[in-house]
Amino acid sequence: MSKVLIIEDNDSIRENIIEILELSGYEVLSASNGKSGIELAITHNPDIILCDIMMPELDGYGVLHVLSQSSVTKTIPFIFLTAKTERSDLRKGMELGADDYLTKPFDDSELLRAIESRTKKKEAQQLYYGQTPENLNTIISNKKGLDELKSVMQERSCRKFKPHQHIHYEGDHVTGIYYIISGTVKTVKFTKDGRELITGIYKEGDYLDINVMLSANIYSDTAIAIEETVLSFLPIDQLDKLIFLHPEIGAKFINILTCNIREKELRLLQIAYMSVRKRIAEGIIKMAGQHNCDNAMIKITRDDLAALSGTSPETVSRTLSDFKEEGLIKKSAGTLHILNFNKLNTLRN
Repeated sequence: MSKVLIIEDNDSIRENIIEILELSGYEVLSASNGKSGIELAITHNPDIILCDIMMPELDGYGVLHVLSQSSVTKTIPFIFLTAKTERSDLRKGMELGADDYLTKPFDDSELLRAIESRTKKKEAQQLYYGQTPENLNTIISNKKGLDELKSVMQERSCRKFKPHQHIHYEGDHVTGIYYIISGTVKTVKFTKDGRELITGIYKEGDYLDINVMLSANIYSDTAIAIEETVLSFLPIDQLDKLIFLHPEIGAKFINILTCNIREKELRLLQIAYMSVRKRIAEGIIKMAGQHNCDNAMIKITRDDLAALSGTSPETVSRTLSDFKEEGLIKKSAGTLHILNFNKLNTLRN
């Protein structure tokens, strides 16, 4: 339910607008003067504000000016309610940041169309860009930085990626880090002949591209969604501010980065010294993640398992057939079912 704040000193007009909006399913807050309206806006953070221009104590221009200075309220859509139709008056409001004007008298449909239009535009912007940096700054300035980070990433507007859709490419300019709400992402490097080597597998609850903290300008690998994936995005400048405000978050990220580096070093040793069977078993276990039980199901293509194991797709096919005959797994349409997790785990160890 959208929350609308009405700031109007005329009692009959204010009550009439409230009645229309409540009948249309909106939650309505109201104030009879500019000063009270500002207090309600900061306290309740409405989805949209309707404000008269000519009011005692503080007029509509003053209300808009004050709200535009606050990180909490500056992005709230703002519509003036006015009987003034002079071009100079309209221009003044627009220069201050007003989103629209409703000229008195207006009918029910004009009012509702204006509100619906502005709230939909705000929702569309948030869907693509996430919460504004200013609102994010307010959230992360709270005391529990490390706890806040996860909640911030979960609450931000998110983007969906289809299977095999690229999230970013190696060499792209760094814009920020991603938090995986759901799904699975792989990071890869490509050889000169076009072969793919998977450098990492990331699942729900993981942070993607932590290494950008130490990166100069570009992503070091390509990120691709393995399955339908939902990501939340944190711009790099906000990450810098977050780490400055909460050093414990920086320490946590460094710990994650250290573990990632150790894991990649271990994989290089495995490729150099472990048998193909062990490497493929390791890849299957890694994809299974926390599902360390029989009948766990993972979705991975033959090519992805080959890129993860550092071997050829043909070798993967032969080895999976061996595993199937040994009763370790069964295969069906790009999906592997682990039938004997303990034996598979013993094999890779």
